[in-house]
Amino acid sequence: MMGDTVFGKIVRKEIPAEILHESDRVMAFKDVNPQAPTHVLIIPKEEIPKASDIDGKKHAELLGEMFDVANAVAKERGVDESGYRLVFNVGPQGGQEVYHLHMHLLGGRQMRWPPG
Repeated sequence: MMGDTVFGKIVRKEIPAEILHESDRVMAFKDVNPQAPTHVLIIPKEEIPKASDIDGKKHAELLGEMFDVANAVAKERGVDESGYRLVFNVGPQGGQEVYHLHMHLLGGRQMRWPPG
């Protein structure tokens, strides 16, 4: 089945999520296992397994919308001024657990470098 990941099921409304934003192409929702006071996932509705599967020319508008949503959610959540981190994990050693492209927005606490 297309999009048979937890995120595909959220897109199809088969499992619940606290959705903060939804458009025709992008969805943002709270992470169920937050790693910061603000932890939101921004996903495309299109099935793209990982960031390394992105085609810059084909997906430019989609990625732009994902960043626009991230910036708007950061402002809505009150972390736009203090700062936040945007992360794409790619593959097993990159920490990717769900193979549906997703951007983490983390904020509300001091981020450390290197990240772990």
